[in-house]
Amino acid sequence: MPKMKTNSSAKKRFRFTGSGKIKRKHAFKSHILTKKSKDRKRRLTKTTLVHPADRENILKLMAMK
Repeated sequence: MPKMKTNSSAKKRFRFTGSGKIKRKHAFKSHILTKKSKDRKRRLTKTTLVHPADRENILKLMAMK
């Protein structure tokens, strides 16, 4: 059976931490920024962890399962 290919869009969007958790960027930071507060835009800049409910689907896209 051939190897599973990693989904190209997923490998650009997600990274793994040293402990195996999955990091992601926040959405809603690309346009229409004038109506968003400075604090909100600053929070959206930082990365966060993927929710455990979504972990299984992302691992499949990354060809890890």
